[in-house]
Amino acid sequence: MAKVSTDPLVIGRVIGDVVDQFSPTVKMSVTYNCNKQVYNGHELFPSSVTMKPKVQVHGGDLRSFFTLIMTDPDAPGPSDPYLKEHLHWIVTDIPGTTDASFGKELVNYEMPRPNIGIHRFVFLLFKQKRRSQPVNIASLSSRDGFNTRAFAHENELGLPVSAVFFNCQRETAARRR
Repeated sequence: MAKVSTDPLVIGRVIGDVVDQFSPTVKMSVTYNCNKQVYNGHELFPSSVTMKPKVQVHGGDLRSFFTLIMTDPDAPGPSDPYLKEHLHWIVTDIPGTTDASFGKELVNYEMPRPNIGIHRFVFLLFKQKRRSQPVNIASLSSRDGFNTRAFAHENELGLPVSAVFFNCQRETAARRR
């Protein structure tokens, strides 16, 4: 009998659709509006994720540096995600034990605006080999068609050290009240 995974990243198909299997080695917390903590698979409304979140790295030390990527693998819609990943944010050179505001924002935060279906919004944290590790964003002509695996490979980031995702769908007028 095959072992069934209980890992929310496997169940939510983040592992598989976005990145390969990895073992988290660093803790990361993502919080919107000071009180909306991101938990794997929980739903957040677009109105609560308009401003960039606080992303804290709980691990490593001040000599360790991290790259954060936020992506939507369900663009433009989960039933036909032909744009594959839509890039929402990249921050590099985040010192361990601090938060993303101490890093270098290479691609500014774009708020989630799902039009069709329930989208996954994924935060991935990669450990850099060194500070100011050169990151190639020249190939990013568009936020659409982003590929986390290819980006990590091109920039020698390896597998993620942490990841978390939330679900989000378009709010109806009735749900906004």
